[in-house]
Amino acid sequence: MSASLHLAVDLGAESGRVALGRLERGRLSLQLLHRFPNVPVLMGGYLHWDLPLLWQQVLHGLKSAPRGVSSLGVDGWAVDFALLTRSGALVTLPRHYRDARHQLAYQRVLGQLSRAEIFAESGIQFLPINTLYQLAALQGEAPELLAAADRLLMLPDLLHFWLSGRAVGERSNASTTQLLRPGEGWSEFLLARLGFPARLFPELVPPGTVLGPLRPELSSGLGWDLDVVAPCSHDTASAVAAIPALEPGWAYISSGTWSLVGVELDSPRLGQEALDRNLTNESGLDGSVRLLRNVMGLWLLQECRRAWGGGEDYAALAGAAAELPALRWLFNPDAEVFLAPNEVAGPMPLRIQRYCQQNDLPVPDSRAELVRAVHDSLALRYLWVLGQIERVAGVRVQRLHVVGGGSENTLLCQMTADVTGREVVAGPAEATVIGNLLVTARATGALGGSLREVVASSFPLKHYLPRRIAGLDQALALLGNLP
Repeated sequence: MSASLHLAVDLGAESGRVALGRLERGRLSLQLLHRFPNVPVLMGGYLHWDLPLLWQQVLHGLKSAPRGVSSLGVDGWAVDFALLTRSGALVTLPRHYRDARHQLAYQRVLGQLSRAEIFAESGIQFLPINTLYQLAALQGEAPELLAAADRLLMLPDLLHFWLSGRAVGERSNASTTQLLRPGEGWSEFLLARLGFPARLFPELVPPGTVLGPLRPELSSGLGWDLDVVAPCSHDTASAVAAIPALEPGWAYISSGTWSLVGVELDSPRLGQEALDRNLTNESGLDGSVRLLRNVMGLWLLQECRRAWGGGEDYAALAGAAAELPALRWLFNPDAEVFLAPNEVAGPMPLRIQRYCQQNDLPVPDSRAELVRAVHDSLALRYLWVLGQIERVAGVRVQRLHVVGGGSENTLLCQMTADVTGREVVAGPAEATVIGNLLVTARATGALGGSLREVVASSFPLKHYLPRRIAGLDQALALLGNLP
């Protein structure tokens, strides 16, 4: 079979990129065409995404592509959405999921409906950032925006609409809203009880749906055409689709701004145990379910670095931290105080130090100590979440596949192996882009076999074996008891 070319747009909370994939003889190679920052803007007291700038950057990447590309798909982060009028115009710029006002709506909704009612309908982890609570915040503060809207699109779906003219909801990202019944459609019960207009919620399509060709005004500007395909448009779903796991007994950590720790199952877990442990059931490729939990992730390190001026690279910060003793400075990375950005809640280093002081924990003073605290605390949290998932799913995890940017963080990968006592298989770092490309390639007939076999044969992996480290027993005694 001759080579085929495919494009992926991957939107991350810190940056975005447009990448070219070349698929030939069962192997995939990547070329980064364009990378761009993704910087939210504070307007009118609300944190928003700068969609016009993101769209401009996506088009720049598209124009950098060679002739002969046959497919294009967009993936991005979950929960955030855009509201459109009947004519397709934006009602307003989408709000950022870290906007502090969502917390008030979260509490208000949980006063209207019980956790059990919401979880039975959605199977989704309770987080104030979820689409459900964002909509409730708009409903309470700016009902005129909902009244003006004809439809709601998750952000990758919005870009697919701008590219192809077809407005639909891809299922993997729709499942993160906490408004979708697992394996079914939008929850009529939740929409009715919360007063959300049913007209807002689009037709659902599975990953790998060909949406159509580029809009004529875009294809004429390029001088050629391609198919727009909805991949797993939730970035974690794309990353999990590209995990090179060819044997059973594995779990994954999609490691980036967030760390998503989970397993892949055939059916959701909607019982009391999953609810009590605040686990989430999200849709994946080919009807799979990702039973997982969100952990705060490298956001903590990103915000520390920003507070320090952004001059040091991540490798230098982690290298200095690796020289320090392990497990001396620990905190709960999922504490609510760490959710907001520096501009809203103050510098992350001070928040970590204040948290430790208030909870009688050793306080990290230097930059290296703070970075060490972040890495060690994340590794401990991974173990705690892994135990919750094993009990609810009824599985025993033998190895952890770490994908995403965090797979290149040697300190975090080794600490994860040491703390969990499992082998860690790290890579590929570009799993999200790879999953996007391979799903769109399969949808257009360029790939007929296993996605994971292509990944395993195309990209190098690094293995970390667990070591004995001092202080682990004492650290494990804190597990699950950190405030």
